[in-house]
Amino acid sequence: MAERVRIVEVGPRDGLQNEASVLPVETRVAFIEKLIAAGLTTIEAGSFVSPRRVPQMADTAAVLKAFAGRRGVSLPVLVPNMTGLEAALAAGAREIAIFAAASESFSRKNVNCSIAESFERFAPVVEGAQAEGVAVRGYVSCVLGCPYEGAVPLSRVADVAERVAALGCYEVSLGDTIGVGTPNAARAMLRAVAERVPMKSLAVHFHDTKGQAVANIYACLEEGVCVVDCSAGGLGGCPYAPGASGNVATEDVVYLLDGLGFETGVDRAAIMEAARFALEALGKGGVPRRAP
Repeated sequence: MAERVRIVEVGPRDGLQNEASVLPVETRVAFIEKLIAAGLTTIEAGSFVSPRRVPQMADTAAVLKAFAGRRGVSLPVLVPNMTGLEAALAAGAREIAIFAAASESFSRKNVNCSIAESFERFAPVVEGAQAEGVAVRGYVSCVLGCPYEGAVPLSRVADVAERVAALGCYEVSLGDTIGVGTPNAARAMLRAVAERVPMKSLAVHFHDTKGQAVANIYACLEEGVCVVDCSAGGLGGCPYAPGASGNVATEDVVYLLDGLGFETGVDRAAIMEAARFALEALGKGGVPRRAP
């Protein structure tokens, strides 16, 4: 195992995008400030998608601009196309993320095109970002199952991950979008992808629908992965994945990593405070499920 694990906090984007409430800009900014105070250095700030499709992510430009000139923290934003890239660059984004799927059905539901067409769409986005010195991270959805197709062949997951990396993404995050994975399945998937993409360039992103996320992360740590996506308070899910519950909670992941002796630079008590703040703002009572 590695000695240090980097946590990518996705609460302000993946966490909020599936919530019924639409938080105002100032609340989203305050949430990110609390996450920074907890020691997180990579925090998804939002996405430049259609506000009609995902109203929770409207005004991401204003959120980004609130952190203009802030050093020591990366605030990536999700970008689906060239229109999104142009808006992200205008808002001062220094890192973006693109998102492909290992399932044809999910690709069509999520981005309204086939897997092949999505790569045609993303190629100029990556090229345009890199021309401006903007880093690009990639996501692959449905790596352990699809809400429409069921099991997804590992060969297809590995192929899509390899193509995402080949576009120029510095890191590929492998997402169990509907949270159906188990440790052995997670290991097998990671091994298949690592044959095509170096382990140092891979991250894992587990949803906790079946309560297996922490166990899956542990299995992947044993395989050598050293980047984990998670969301304070376990917030989130996917609007286009029926039945998918929230992301694995950041506070749970930090507890696991602390217990295993990994360095993260993240303070669990401060993460709990950030989670309380977000849950309260969303009208969920303000008590993280793992509160001591």
